[in-house]
Amino acid sequence: MATIPSLPSRDEVLRMARNTTDITGQLLDTAQNITRIAINTFDPRDGSGPEVLRVLRETTAELAEASASPQAQEAFYRIVDTLTRLGTTGAPLAVHPVSEPARALLAALGEGLLPVLDAVEPAVEEFATALGELVEATSPLLPAAGGLAAGTLLALTPLIRAATGVLRDSTPELRRIADALTAALAPLMPLQVTLAERAAGAVRATLPPLADLTDAAAATAKAAGPVLIAGEELFVSGLERLQPALMTAASRAGSVARAVAVRVSAAVSPAAEQGVVVAVSPA
Repeated sequence: MATIPSLPSRDEVLRMARNTTDITGQLLDTAQNITRIAINTFDPRDGSGPEVLRVLRETTAELAEASASPQAQEAFYRIVDTLTRLGTTGAPLAVHPVSEPARALLAALGEGLLPVLDAVEPAVEEFATALGELVEATSPLLPAAGGLAAGTLLALTPLIRAATGVLRDSTPELRRIADALTAALAPLMPLQVTLAERAAGAVRATLPPLADLTDAAAATAKAAGPVLIAGEELFVSGLERLQPALMTAASRAGSVARAVAVRVSAAVSPAAEQGVVVAVSPA
């Protein structure tokens, strides 16, 4: 007999509502940032919007011209044909006996990654917040960066076409290189398997001493924690005591530097102002 699932508690409902509110706020902040970036990019007042539109228009025209060529159309047809073949030949893989271990492996990976994702979630949130603030702070530079990127793409287009022609003409040589590498690496595969097994054994034997060393280091750090805190307090106290002397020395050095600057300016002044004498005594 199937059991009736229990209703969520009040705390769970509040937590879900709070999470929903936080996610909605983040989505609204993201939409606001995207809108601000779009407005700054296409703002006609600073002159960057028309330039970006011009570069995008030229890039679109170049892409349209390149995609309309017979070579590009043939490449598109080959891509569609390849995807069709992959879909036709990949359908039996779903019912192949190997698919069951593959699904088990994916499930194990997912279960193993969940604690890692839970552990890094605060750091990811902090990083996302900092990255959002950085993007918002650098939003005035985005139009220039977009224009630079578009110009770089336009400049790289002839190089890519020339490299494509060279590679197309060098197809036999490339095949010879691939065959030579395959023939050279094939005898090394059994040796790699043996070395991997030996390395796994060495790592397996090293882990227990490493765990003991880590435990000892953690215990030592825990025991030395008060000493480190006391040392930091002494260092901060010393800096606080030295602060008046440092401020006095900096003030005197600034006064001397200003006096020297005034005397040098008076020494190199034009001859018409020889009657003017400026004297500044250090404070």
